[in-house]
Amino acid sequence: MKKAFEFLKQLEKNNNREWFAQHKADYDSVVKENKTLFHKIYTELQEYDNLKGIHIFRIYRDVRFSKDQTPYKTNFGVGYSRSKPMLRGGYYIHLEPGNSFVGGGFWGPDAKDLLRIRKEFEISTTEIEKITSDDTFIKYFGEIKGDAVKTAPRGFDKDHPAIHLIRKKQYVVMRKFTDKEVLSDDFQKEAVLTLLAMRPFFDYMSEVLTTDLNGESLF
Repeated sequence: MKKAFEFLKQLEKNNNREWFAQHKADYDSVVKENKTLFHKIYTELQEYDNLKGIHIFRIYRDVRFSKDQTPYKTNFGVGYSRSKPMLRGGYYIHLEPGNSFVGGGFWGPDAKDLLRIRKEFEISTTEIEKITSDDTFIKYFGEIKGDAVKTAPRGFDKDHPAIHLIRKKQYVVMRKFTDKEVLSDDFQKEAVLTLLAMRPFFDYMSEVLTTDLNGESLF
């Protein structure tokens, strides 16, 4: 990853098509190394989960509707999706000098899934609190993060004890890594351990999203 980080640092200073074209060979070289790492992690993770795909994100930005017209991202990212409909949640790795993290969860649940999750937490938070109070979860992630509505969603009591969870529009977890940690020989191992630490959270949420409020299977 050392060459990848050096490339990204230079790209941040020279985020234009002319510079990128002149350094396309360097880009191709680091992309090849990244793909090797990402596929190794995918293969290792697949031993413990049922994944349906790997998506390595392109470095090219879509600037059509953005005020930021710089053409390139200054990070490398990869996503690993689980086999739907029974397995929910997605894994993500973001590599960027000074801002690397391994995370995952439910970034953009559709309206139906979001309502089901909120209804679950309205009824009981026993299971999710058990998961999020586990030592490993706290060590790696601290807490569930994600954007939230300002007040209670329509139909929910703003004074509900679990309103901090019910208000969320996303349910994600994240572990940050320093540049030194990313560049160390242990990064692949630590990345996999971090992804696997999400499993209790993913498994519980998958159970919620594949059953109705009575616990009956939807499939």
